[in-house]
Parts: sequence; C-alpha cells; structure tokens
Amino acid sequence: MTEQIYKMEKMNAFELEHIFECGQCFRWNRQQDGSYIGVFRNNVLNVKIDGNFIIFQGMCENDIEETVIDYFDLKRDYENIKKSLSQIDEPLKISIEYGSGIRLLNQDLWETIISFIISANNNIPRIKGIIERLSKQYGKPIKWNGNTYYTFPTTEELSKASVEDLKKLGLGFRDKRVYETTKMILNNDVDLNKLSKESKTEVIRDTLLILPGVGPKVADCIMLFSTLKCLDVFPVDVWVRRVMNELYFKLPDENKLKRAQIEKLASEKYGNLAGIAQQYLFYWKREA
Repeated sequence: MTEQIYKMEKMNAFELEHIFECGQCFRWNRQQDGSYIGVFRNNVLNVKIDGNFIIFQGMCENDIEETVIDYFDLKRDYENIKKSLSQIDEPLKISIEYGSGIRLLNQDLWETIISFIISANNNIPRIKGIIERLSKQYGKPIKWNGNTYYTFPTTEELSKASVEDLKKLGLGFRDKRVYETTKMILNNDVDLNKLSKESKTEVIRDTLLILPGVGPKVADCIMLFSTLKCLDVFPVDVWVRRVMNELYFKLPDENKLKRAQIEKLASEKYGNLAGIAQQYLFYWKREA
C-alpha cells in the first residue's frame, strides 16, 4: 500500500465539520490545521480544504479517486436534494442552510453495526475512545506520516475477543451485545452480503433487529449511515425528538411524543429523503 493524493474542486455540499461532526461517524478526528484524519476500511486519509480545492491524501488500499467518490457519496446530487427539501417548509430550509455541507458517508456495514451498538446510551467522545481501543487491540496497523493507525477489526478478528476482553476495553453493558452480534454474523445467522442486496427497507430493518443491541434507532442509523443507504428512514434520538416537537407537535412534555408519531410525520413530509432531512435537523438543533 502506497501513499496517494487526490485533488478535486470544492463543492457547496462538502464542509468537513458538517460531514464529520453530524453524528454519523466516529473515526474522523479534527487536526490543528482544520483538516481531518480518518480510518475507514483499510485506508487512512487526511482531508483538507485549501482555497477552491478539497485534497485527500494518505494510505489507500485501492485507487484513491474511486475510493473517495464512493465513500463520500460524490455521485449523489446534494444540491438538488437541498433544493427539493428546502421547499417543504421554512424550518427545514433554515436547518439546511446551517448544515449545507453535510454528506452521508458510505460506511462499511459491519463496522457501522458494531459502532452503533456501542453508541447506545453513550456520548461521542466515549464512543470514539471505545472504537479506537477495539481497533488497536484487534485491527491491523497502518503506518503513515510517522504515526500508526488501526483498521476496524473484521468479524473474524473481533471474534477472538471474549466478553471479559470487551469489558476491559470499557464497553460496559454493550460487551455481551457486541460479542453475541459478532458470533451471529460470523456464523451467518445474519448474512450481511445478502442484506446488502436487499432493497426493501422493512426487510432490512427486521433483519437488523434480530441482532443483540440493535433496537429501532440503532437499526435506522445503520441503514442510513452505512452502504445500505436507506434514505427513507428517520432515526429518532433525544435531539430529533426535541426539534420535531418544537417545530411541529408542540407538546408541553416532549418525552410524551412517540417515535411512531415522529416517523409518520417525517414520512409524510420528507418522503424518501427523510434520512437526509433528519441529518440537517439533527445537526442544526444540536449545534445551533
């Protein structure tokens, strides 16, 4: 594996902070110069914006241009999506203007499953720490630029970890869930290759819900942020419940707002772009 570099013209729907700080990924870290370094699949890349250009540089397993186009979803027309969603209502238009550089990454399905099981009742710094320790312990090292990075462990690599091993890495109550899910996927009780070819959202969701530690919200995150790319799902967490209640339901107690009510409204309002709308609303509410 050799160092590669790819340079492309800056586009409106590509802001580093919007992409990497909107809650969809856990292995990208901001550097002092404002660039980000991330590990995904068998790659380590630095991404920076320099004037009118976006520069990707690092260790890449395959052709860097093809890798970047796929991972950063560069073939999807986000300008057209933003234009379409902005016409729905004023609050969504405002949230899109705030997070206009968001793009949904095509993350590895297996890694996304384990990462979002770890994310349950957790905060982002802690999630990132757990995933980093997991990768250092069971992943493969990649040396670049004087530093050593670690790939996210494969199913086979992670299957070497016992519940006790996972507990020592700080997974808490999630240790058994990660252990059991790993075994199920290793044994093909849930076939990820088959799941990747499935087109029906409900079938994908029902399959993911079989996995220990995967509830409705985690399933929706996996479906939206991985290569599954089910753009019609609408993950509901505390921030999404809050923003949807403030904008549309206006209940005195937002906790009484049911997930089913939010999902129904999101489906009616945003249709098959509900997942992308969710990201704009989530990022706007949490950051603004």
